[in-house]
Amino acid sequence: MVTVLEILLAALTALGLLWLGWSLLGRLMTPAGPGPVYVVVPARGGGEGLEQTVKGLLWHLGGEDLEFAVILADDGLDEDGLRLARALCRGREDVLLWSADQAGPVLRQLERGEP
Repeated sequence: MVTVLEILLAALTALGLLWLGWSLLGRLMTPAGPGPVYVVVPARGGGEGLEQTVKGLLWHLGGEDLEFAVILADDGLDEDGLRLARALCRGREDVLLWSADQAGPVLRQLERGEP
């Protein structure tokens, strides 16, 4: 019985240390600057892969201490793509949809490699 308890205690200790290490690594890797972080996602066509991209970014950026926004930049969305983008923005303040007029200059600047 003592051996089982020792194994259980060792496993719980290892899991606790793993969780602590993961938390510290996450804290070190999370950008924490003076201002918010903006992620611009070019959205094209029917929005293929858009939902997975946005949900993945929200998961990665979901730190409580981080102020961020995911900007969906309309770079030629069709009706289905617009419907999907609007659905992703609905009820969220951290996901924004920019029209082609708003997004065009930003996308051209990013394509040139300018900050």
